[in-house]
Amino acid sequence: MDEHPSPSLLAQAQHEHWQDTYQEHPGMYGDRPSEAARYAAELFRAVGASSVLELGAGHGRDAMYFAQRGFTVQATDFSATGLHQLQTAASEQGLSDHLCTLEHDVRSPLPLPSDTIDAVYAHMLLCMALSTRQIHAVMDEVRRVLRPGGVLIYTVRHTGDAHYQAGLSHGDNIYEHGGFAVHFFDRALVTALAEGWNLHEIHPFEEGGLPRRLWRVTQTLPARPGHP
Repeated sequence: MDEHPSPSLLAQAQHEHWQDTYQEHPGMYGDRPSEAARYAAELFRAVGASSVLELGAGHGRDAMYFAQRGFTVQATDFSATGLHQLQTAASEQGLSDHLCTLEHDVRSPLPLPSDTIDAVYAHMLLCMALSTRQIHAVMDEVRRVLRPGGVLIYTVRHTGDAHYQAGLSHGDNIYEHGGFAVHFFDRALVTALAEGWNLHEIHPFEEGGLPRRLWRVTQTLPARPGHP
């Protein structure tokens, strides 16, 4: 008998858990953008980005901030409940023309054309209940949809976090605590995910009351010959 539940069962359980969580706690993260989103918006503006793809937008506090700052935003999440809350908020604030939502599980390829997005943002999406192989597959999809020279900013909880090796182990540095499964990143994984990219920064920071310990990673896709 396997020590850990199958990845498909874990994924299904996490989807149900997030759906229930957003249903029971609408707008659970509030309406103020994260510090990571504030940083990202400034950098995206500085490099001339206009279109932003957010992976794992949840109920959309950061996606809303990007739209408020004038970006055209595509917000994805696997929770229809969270995205409905985002759509409602965007409509109430008159931002529906700047923001669209897409229910999508990052374990599947992105239903977007190649070379069409200026910037990708993912706040703690990559450290959800994804295997190392799945994380690499997500990064391959990000590379595909980004334009040459496009920028990626992602944040992840790392192995210095207080919840690392606490709770139920699912293997592959994934631990479940309080119903939420987290893949804790080590430095080697961040380095591996940056292969073929220009890695600009691995910035440590803390968030929340625990606090959660995270890295904010900034990297850009090299421009191809013939592209500016």
